[in-house]
Formats: sequence, structure tokens, C-alpha cells
Amino acid sequence: MSDRAKGRLYGVGLGPGDPNLMTLRAAQVIAEADVVAYHSARHGRSIARSIAAAHLRADHVEEPLVYPVTTETTDHPGGYQGAMEEFYEESAARLAAHLDAGRTVAVLAEGDPLFYSSYMHMHKRLAGRYETEVVPGVTSVSAAAARLQTPLVEGEEVLTILPGTLPEEELTARLAATDSAVVMKLGRTFPAVRRAMEDSGRLAEARYVERATMEGERTGVLADTDPESVPYFAVAVVPSRIGNPGGRPARTGPGEVAVVGTGPAGPLWLTPETKRALADAEVLIGYTTYLDRVPSRPGQVRHGSDNKVESERAEFALDLARRGKRVAVVSGGDPGVFAMATAVLEVASQDAYKDVPVRVLPGVTAANAAAAAAGAPLGHDYATISLSDRLKPWEVIAERLRAASAADLVLALYNPGSRSRTWQVAKARELLVELRGADTPVVVARDVGGPEQSVRVLTLGTLEPSEVDMRTILLIGSSQTQVTERGDGTSIAWTPRRYPD
Repeated sequence: MSDRAKGRLYGVGLGPGDPNLMTLRAAQVIAEADVVAYHSARHGRSIARSIAAAHLRADHVEEPLVYPVTTETTDHPGGYQGAMEEFYEESAARLAAHLDAGRTVAVLAEGDPLFYSSYMHMHKRLAGRYETEVVPGVTSVSAAAARLQTPLVEGEEVLTILPGTLPEEELTARLAATDSAVVMKLGRTFPAVRRAMEDSGRLAEARYVERATMEGERTGVLADTDPESVPYFAVAVVPSRIGNPGGRPARTGPGEVAVVGTGPAGPLWLTPETKRALADAEVLIGYTTYLDRVPSRPGQVRHGSDNKVESERAEFALDLARRGKRVAVVSGGDPGVFAMATAVLEVASQDAYKDVPVRVLPGVTAANAAAAAAGAPLGHDYATISLSDRLKPWEVIAERLRAASAADLVLALYNPGSRSRTWQVAKARELLVELRGADTPVVVARDVGGPEQSVRVLTLGTLEPSEVDMRTILLIGSSQTQVTERGDGTSIAWTPRRYPD
């Protein structure tokens, strides 16, 4: 039989439930089809068929595709997945028989055929063999937002759509990291979804929509919803904060200060926790270079400043929080490693600020980022030392370098040089060559994660102090640190975890 004699396959999106929300094209395709197929549970009732009922003809050939299992257990040797795969293969074969006979087949799908739909399993098996058209439909996501009458996303906000069947910790992380969210497939997953909303700080914003546009529709506040009453056809919605300013969690009394580590570079280095804190903040405070890494959000106030006014920044942040503001103090790398956490906590220890909540949120350190880019030079014990003598005398730095060298620790040297500090690297190199030898491996990492990233592996003897600036971190190997040349010509540094007897 030639391809022209074969029938045409349609995936027909029916919209969220109200027959009036079907598209004209969907009604046309159903009217012209020879065969109408739809999925159902073993009780035989099909939501898809009920939506399209007014468009079915008496002479339509109907193909109910009845799931072998839904929520119950199965004795299939392949388990649930095996039973479903076998079902999809058999269903596709039934539809293929009609298509081979030259009949037009319309497979009905609630919502959109390519959005969490059973039609997709037919599409994957048949679309490559038969001429196919997919008719899009209004999704339950759009229907839920319409019923709540609130924008989902606006401007540059990000919408994340999640299945409630994800592990709870994964749900929590993704909810924390996004602007707006819709969680599908509730029912039995609702208790875990609710906990994820609470743990991610989104519960106060979350709304509940059940059977949007269908009979029995229900909307409300997610936190007030009885878990026992939630069906599968329900979604949780965290709407836009721009379109719904009241969605921000209410706070009475003092605000809070979150000291946020942004990692060594841009957004790829942020954790879900820090993304959430930055999104929740009403005020952002930080060294301008680090503050510029944080995306601007409508309604947020930003205060950038020079890098040498840490105490002033800390006091400003705590004063704002005491007046009820949510403040994020932005710090590069990890805020507790030569960064803003100490400055904030030092001021917060004063009696005037003891009642202001302060959280410190970790970030990827410059040392860890540089080590990963170079291999694994921090694979064994190591010490972290700042070469800046602005807050401690050089004699203290030199004594710590001697002590760490005597202990044969790998060294992560922060703040090695700047335009106003040019001699410290040379002095440190001179001392370490004497203690460890000129052939000691050194990782020179500059702008790790940034557009000008440069990571070189050389030795103390070949280290050129004039090439080191404030955007550079130095990793000095121990007696055990190895350097290996890879097949592509690059060198990696690594320190064995076993120490020789």
C-alpha cells in the first residue's frame, strides 16, 4: 500500500475541560475523522471523550484505549513501567491498523497533546510512519491562571512547571530557585508538594486550583486545602510577584538580613537557596562588582558601594531590617570566607541589633572553583590564608605561611595582590621557595567562572608576581601534589588523599 493510501494521524488538544474552550480546528478535525481514540481508566469513563462529546457522530469508529493500571499495583513481570509500555505498544498497533486501512485517526487529549499527555506515547510510535498533525490546546496551567485571575509571569520572570511526582527535595530546590511555578499531578503527591512549598518559603504565595473550567471546579489558598480532598486533576500555582505584589509573604516586626554568597562569578554559581533569598529581598546591598551579578527585579532597591566599607554596609543593612525590610547583603564566593558574613555578624552582635534575624547562606568559594578548574589540588588537607595586610600585619601572615608549610598543607592564598599591594606575592614566593622548593606546583587562577577565566599550572620558581592581581587566587601544592599532562596537552594538578607512611 502506498503512503498516500494511508490515513492521517491527529493529536487533538481539547483544552482544560470546558467544551467551549476547544479550538475551531479541534472541532473540525474531530468532525472529519473516521476514528476517534481516547484514553480511559478501567471504569471506562473518559474525560477527553466527555469534552468532545458534542462533536462525535454516530458513525464514528471509537477506540477506547483503556489503561491496564492507574494507581493500583500490577503483577506484570515488568512492573508498572512494563505494563504501561506493553499497553502503549498495543494501542499504537490498534491505531496503526486503522491508518494502514486509510482511515483518519483523531486521538483526543485533555489540555495540549504534547504537554504531559498520553497522546505523546502514540505520537512517538506513529508520527514517523504516518502523516501527522498536532492540534494544540489550552493547558491546565493557563486555565488555572485564568481562574485565579492573576498573572503567572511578567517581564523577565521565569515560570517553572513541575510534576508533583518529583522527589520532595528536588521540588523544594526548584521551587526555591524560580520566580513563578505550577506543580501538576497532585492527588496523592499533595502532602509532599505542600511540604516542599513550605520548606522553599513559597507556601504563603501558593494557590490551589482543582478541575479548572470543569464541573466541580475549586480554587483557594494552598495552605488551607485539605490533603484528603485533592484529586489528580488539580494544580498548585505560585503566581507572578510583579502582577501579584500581595503574594510576597507578609512579615510583621523586624525584617531580616540574609548574607548571600554568589560564588565566584555569575548566575550559574548560585544555589537554589541563594536565588530564593535574592528574589525575596526588598533591598540588595553589596560591593558594586558583586551586586552587578544579581539580576534586577521590579520593586527591589539596590545600594552598591566600594569594597572597603564593609562595616558601614553591615550597619546599613541591619538598620533597614530593624525597620521591617528584607535585606540581602551580596557577597562574592562564600560570605564566610574573607567576606561579608563576619562584618554583618560583628555589627549584629551589638545590643541595638540583637533582635534582627540574620542568616548566612553559603556559596561556592573561590578556592573550590579554582581547584575544580585545575583538577583536584585541594584533595587533601589544606589551609586558606589571605595575603592582604590591610587588616592584619605581614608578620602574622608570614608566620602562618611558615606554620602551614611546616605541616605540609596545600595553601589557598586569597587576596594575593592589587594595584596598591604589589610586593606581598613576591615576599610569599620567596618564603615558600625556601620552605618547599622552587619545583612546588602552583595553580594561578584568574576570573574563574568569568569571561576572562585563566587557569595555569606552573611552579613556585616560574611564578611571576607581576601577573597576579586582585582577581587571582593562588593554590600552592604540598610535597604530595602531582601535575599530570593530559592527552589534549593540558595539565591538571591533584593531591592524593593517601599520605605516605
